[in-house]
Amino acid sequence: MSTSLEQEVKQLIIDSLNLEDLTVDDIETDIHLFGDGLGLDSIDALELGLALKKKYNITISPESEDMKKVFTSVRTIVDFIENSATKI
Repeated sequence: MSTSLEQEVKQLIIDSLNLEDLTVDDIETDIHLFGDGLGLDSIDALELGLALKKKYNITISPESEDMKKVFTSVRTIVDFIENSATKI
């Protein structure tokens, strides 16, 4: 069962990347966002990073080693948002 934050992140991915042919239900929480998973690319990562910053006031540096880990799946993005919120 998806949480509310997972649903929000999925919708943010769809909206910020103009994936109009997908719905929230089409995106599995644990599917890889890049490569063989959802098929996103590096430009999508930058756009998604900007959308996350705008909506959740979090920043993920493109040079950071953690960026690949954070952007692995919807679940890892949600975990990052939740952990960032507890540090504020």
